[in-house]
Amino acid sequence: MSQFYFGVDYYPEQWDESRWAHDAARMRAAGFNVVRLAEFAWGVLEPADGQFRFEWLDRAMAILHAAGLQVVLGTPAASMPSWMAAAYPDMAIVDADGRARTFGSRRDASPAHPRYRDYALRIARAMAQHYAAHPAVIGWQIDNEFGDRCYSDHARRRFQDWLRTKYHTLEALNAAWGTVFWSHTYHEWSHIPVPRSTTHACPNPGLHLDYYRFLSDLYVEFQQAHIDVLRMYIPPQHFITHNCMGFTYSLLNYFALARPLDLVSWDNYPIAFWREPAQMSPAAIALGHAAMWGLKRRNFWVMEQQSGPSGWHIISPSPQPGQLALWAYQAMAYGADGVVFFRWRTNPRAAEQNWHGLLDYDDVPRRRYFEVAHMGAQIAAVGAQIAGSIPVYPAAIIHDYDVRFSFQIQPDNRDFHYENHVLSYFAALHARGLAAVPMALHDDLSACRLVIAPALRLVDDDDAAALTRYAENGGVLVLTMRSGTRDRSNAMVTQTLPGRLAALCGVTIEETDSLPTGEFRALRWHDDSFGQGCASIWCDVLQPTDAEVWASYADCWYTQRAAITARTVGRGMVIYVGTAGDAALIATVLARASARAGLTAPLDLTGTQGVEVTERQHGTERLIFLLNHGGEPASVTLDRPMRDLLTDTALEGVIVL
Repeated sequence: MSQFYFGVDYYPEQWDESRWAHDAARMRAAGFNVVRLAEFAWGVLEPADGQFRFEWLDRAMAILHAAGLQVVLGTPAASMPSWMAAAYPDMAIVDADGRARTFGSRRDASPAHPRYRDYALRIARAMAQHYAAHPAVIGWQIDNEFGDRCYSDHARRRFQDWLRTKYHTLEALNAAWGTVFWSHTYHEWSHIPVPRSTTHACPNPGLHLDYYRFLSDLYVEFQQAHIDVLRMYIPPQHFITHNCMGFTYSLLNYFALARPLDLVSWDNYPIAFWREPAQMSPAAIALGHAAMWGLKRRNFWVMEQQSGPSGWHIISPSPQPGQLALWAYQAMAYGADGVVFFRWRTNPRAAEQNWHGLLDYDDVPRRRYFEVAHMGAQIAAVGAQIAGSIPVYPAAIIHDYDVRFSFQIQPDNRDFHYENHVLSYFAALHARGLAAVPMALHDDLSACRLVIAPALRLVDDDDAAALTRYAENGGVLVLTMRSGTRDRSNAMVTQTLPGRLAALCGVTIEETDSLPTGEFRALRWHDDSFGQGCASIWCDVLQPTDAEVWASYADCWYTQRAAITARTVGRGMVIYVGTAGDAALIATVLARASARAGLTAPLDLTGTQGVEVTERQHGTERLIFLLNHGGEPASVTLDRPMRDLLTDTALEGVIVL
């Protein structure tokens, strides 16, 4: 039977050793069975060049193991020691303005620096050799939250090598980037710059996109080097992971980063101080979980789950009563088999003194600790019945990191944000009780009856063929504005838009209109039985060639021209939405699309506000998760008798959450 991992992030090096046994005992009393250690401990593990000090960690792990706690060890490359920064001042990350980061934070070393890589692999090797046989260790986390972009001279040289491998010849590179424009033809590989902000306000889009790809590949390579070192020493049953940062983080291709990992983990801060209000919604939090599950289509861990107010310079709101358990169960609902709370105790000093853990500065257990301990007792009773079950995702959203990078370079409209556009479609399905998993275009989409490809601007022949096969085989495909407008080099296509997707969609784009902030276009829906919402941000003026018109523009110079179309393709359908649209428009489109795909929610929650429903399956057994995100009790009508897993009681009819 599978085990559910329920734990906490712990930093014994930050506390007096006399507290360790007391902490371990209280962790077990809270129901924890795992702790993560050491991901920021490089300076105390190697206080001088080549001098390793594992004795303190040995003692801490012995105490935790004796208390019945398992351990995930972090390799500590995310924060280099001061002696290293002093010895190699050129090791610092350089930002897009050309400024080197000074020592004193984290992620301050460039992943392109060869000595940093050597040192990082050396400490990982030493830890693996020392702890490979330790009975408490079950897994390893490589580094911590990869991703800052670097524009150093070391990165530039590595970039030029990367380009030489990709293009082979300068002629091919110049052709792909169109460098004849502005007399930018490159005659030597060493002439190619990195796209610093000081280069120009309008850097070459091909160069810029390739640089973002290169930096992502650089972290993937750095991670792979760690994996290779660890696997030389650790036993095969130890898993290797890296803690990603969910859907909102957009500087790395997480599909590539996740590929060699045994499992994906991520850090979930639903009401963190950096989030915009829309990013704190239940749907936005759910999207983070779904995106992490979709990286490998396997269950994941939350390696850092928010446990209190978070903050550096400012402090976020405090989790409300019941919210910590709600977030943890939501993670489970979307495929988590492990939830680890960050952090055990709030540190009164240093950079994260405002970042609260389960315990406050005075080490006194209060509401947050007792709420998590209550959940720990529940997990001890039922966790094994949940772990290993598979979340049900009847729909998919195509998530393309190259497209994200391309929109970072040229968003086309000041109000367009790729992440918000994806979230708007995910949220519309979420409101209908339908879970959608972000997937890569060339993943196996056959199990998903509905696929949405938001603003899929980079499309080549293989991409178009894959989408066509999906629809011909019975899938319902939704494409949105700007799809098919560029090739994979980030160059505009010369075919009539939407380029390689025109035949599939059965439309051509006659004109486009980028709307000013706050402007909308009314729509006339051709079927009076449905239709709400209006166009926003971007309007494609469509000319159907082989498609039915669902909606036309109604109050502008392109009035009566098509805005939304649908075309039957084989046994499926392709819907083209020529605008970003407001929430009502997207809900209207997806209501019809999901009906065409035959999708139904695990439970009908029509008229119920603030309640989320998802499903996991274990063989023939169905696990229905009902989560009340509202501030008041909510009534739900069950459509069949069920059993409450937490209380082992029979349920039917109306229940109250």
